[in-house]
This record gives sequence, structure tokens and C-alpha cells, in this order.
Amino acid sequence: MQSIKVSAIKGNTQRLDGGAMFGNAPRAVWEKWISPDDRSRIELNCRAMLLEIGDKRILCETGIGAFFEPKLADRYGVIESSHRLVENLLALGLKDSDIDFVILSHLHFDHAGGLLPSWTEQQQGKTGLLFPNAKYVVGKTAFSRAENPHTRDRASFIPGLSDKLKTSGRLILVDGNQHPDVLPDYLSFVFTEGHTPGHMHTIAKSNNSAIAFAGDLIPGRAWVHLPITMGYDRYPEMLIDEKKSFYDLFANENSWIFFTHDHEFAMSRVRLDSSHRYTPYDDVADPVHFVL
Repeated sequence: MQSIKVSAIKGNTQRLDGGAMFGNAPRAVWEKWISPDDRSRIELNCRAMLLEIGDKRILCETGIGAFFEPKLADRYGVIESSHRLVENLLALGLKDSDIDFVILSHLHFDHAGGLLPSWTEQQQGKTGLLFPNAKYVVGKTAFSRAENPHTRDRASFIPGLSDKLKTSGRLILVDGNQHPDVLPDYLSFVFTEGHTPGHMHTIAKSNNSAIAFAGDLIPGRAWVHLPITMGYDRYPEMLIDEKKSFYDLFANENSWIFFTHDHEFAMSRVRLDSSHRYTPYDDVADPVHFVL
């Protein structure tokens, strides 16, 4: 089995209401973890995980991108107007056309918006999907949710994106813990439902270690503690149970957990401490070609 290189690719940063991001945790608690701005918003990264396995390049998530018109960009706290994910891939010597697979945990706009050109580019007539040589990998249930959203989460999806993915001819829908066309010797998938139906977590394993893409199950280090959930979660109590099951698999010295929204760190190990509380350790800020 080949080694796996892991890199964190920062996308556009975002500021969202801290109360919404921490659910029923009071501000007196969560503001000690992440300081809010004068609009009670906290800074969040929209970070992608790049896996390099042999000659294949797999990008888990595309972040929020810069597709919003200025009014909506301000509403959802998108900081930069340029497409930071594409720019940061270029800094590693990669174009979006060099990616072989784009794996999306779900199709909320802060995870899939980076598939689209920036608002400025759209005004110049560029409207197709980025990553033109990649296969787009989405869980079957998550894709169905995007096509038929509930009133509560309808605004979380990008109108027309599902159609663009289908007409690309490169869409792979996953309905199980592996897919024969998506490097089954190295990659597998775990599904959760508490945040959104069919939330798909990519698991990459080498001979020596594993890394699990936590997505919105565990957005960052502050959410590692079991009771901490988001106001955006569909079923918070279910999510807590799913988080515990996730730790049963990946809270050990041979596994890493990758955070897409943490404002400082991309990955950590997780352990149960002497107080019987799950805590992150061995934090890594922004790995580049980290060998798994």
C-alpha cells in the first residue's frame, strides 16, 4: 500500500454568528474559545483536504468559494472576493484541472460553493463548474436532499448546482462505505445524519495511519467536546451519538481528524482524557504533503 500525502488547502474565510455555530452553549462559554467580532460573528475557515495517492489527487470539499453576489457575501460573512481555494492550489503548483476527484461531504453552500467561479468571473460569462477533469463524488442521500430540501435548510443549497453536477457526466453517487471507482484500496466512507441527511465522511488509510474528514459533524477543535453542537444541525442529540461512534473509530493514536472550519488548526488527534472528556491534541495548523 502506498503512502498518502495530506495537505490542507484554505478556501475563502467566513464569519458566522457565534450563537448559531455553538447551538445551546452560552456565549459566556464559547467566546473563550473563539472571540466574536462586533457583529457577534466568529471567524471560520472553509478548508479542503487534498490527498495525493500515487498519481491521483483527491480534493475533499471545495469550501464556500466566492460565488455569492456582494449582498449575499456580506450576509454570510464571506471575507475575500477572489477564489482563495483555486489561488492556494496554484501556490502548491496545481490547477483545478489537475484534480482527479472532488469528494463532497454534502452540498451546503459552504462546502460546495467552491465548485463555481467567483462572482466577478460569473459576470464575465464564466458559469461552468471548476475542476473540469475531476469526477464529482457525492453521497446518494445527500444529493437527494439537495434536490428536495426541507423548508428549514432550503437556503443552504445553491440553486441549479445539482443539475450542473448531473449534466457534467462525471457525477458519482455513493451508496455504501466504498465505491469501486473511487480508490477503494485507500478510501472509504462513513455516513451520519445528525447535521444533514447522508453527510459523508471520507476516510483515508495507509499502512501506518488513517485520517477522517469530519465535515460538519465536528467543524473544529471547539466542537470536539461531545455536548457541543451547532444550531444548524438537524438532530443535535443524534449528532452527539454519532460523534461518539466516530470517536470509537478514530479517537486513537493512529488516527487523525481533519477539521474544515477550525480557525487555527486543520487536523488533530483526539483522545479521552482523565476527566472522561474527548479532547484534541497534536494539533497541526496547515500541513503540506504530510505523510500519512
